[in-house]
Amino acid sequence: MVGIAIPVITGCASPATKTERVAADSGMTGLLLVGSAFSHSAFFAEGRGDDLHVYLSGDGSPWIDEHRIAKDPTPRNPVALRLMALDPRPRLYLGRPCYHGLTDSSACDPWLWTNGRYSEEVVASMTHALEEFIQQQDFRNVVLIGYSGGGVLAWLIAERLEQVRLLVTLAANLDTDAWTARHGYTPLLGSLNPAKRAALPARVRQLHIAGERDANVPPALIQTALNSAGSQAIVQVLASDHRCGWQDHWPSVLRAISRIRESQRDP
Repeated sequence: MVGIAIPVITGCASPATKTERVAADSGMTGLLLVGSAFSHSAFFAEGRGDDLHVYLSGDGSPWIDEHRIAKDPTPRNPVALRLMALDPRPRLYLGRPCYHGLTDSSACDPWLWTNGRYSEEVVASMTHALEEFIQQQDFRNVVLIGYSGGGVLAWLIAERLEQVRLLVTLAANLDTDAWTARHGYTPLLGSLNPAKRAALPARVRQLHIAGERDANVPPALIQTALNSAGSQAIVQVLASDHRCGWQDHWPSVLRAISRIRESQRDP
């Protein structure tokens, strides 16, 4: 069995239950998907169309401060899930290993949400979980939508999953080395870096969106990362910062996604 429905809990204010509350209010079904090495909390909603839109969240809160690792890295503000709630297409929110209440799993280690947050182990398990889901549900075409660090994972999954037709990233730190150096963070030595990877397959169209007021991942950092990766994709800049403003623009982004997908279907 690929996934089982899980109850949505709304009784307290932990990051995991905040996410569950947003999902419940939007009519999403909670799932537990099995990856290659980890279980993954997920949320699914039916919709109109043949494409599956897959949403990946940001890194959340890997660290409490400079010296202390967080016990639960789940995002306090589930930006990606809030965007997914505005999407009328069939859609899946795919959680990372150890996020959303799964931190106490025996397979979990803080390395998976710190230096190894974009590691081979993380990417392989998420890819496996997603592949099993789309085969079970008979989706043939996937649009990957990754916010912040979720955009890094979306890129790395797009390399591997043949059903991916479009990669959309929002405020994504696509050159992890340049991003950590910019902020003086510890280098993510256990992680894969899209800027150092081969160009994505031609079947994957790309739309990368930056916030003009984003001090965390400024537009220039995204454009430089794409140049390093050999991508010809254009960066679209919207009036937002790293966390705020995305919901206001999301209907227009969804229209852009639809236009790109329609152009891919043209003979």
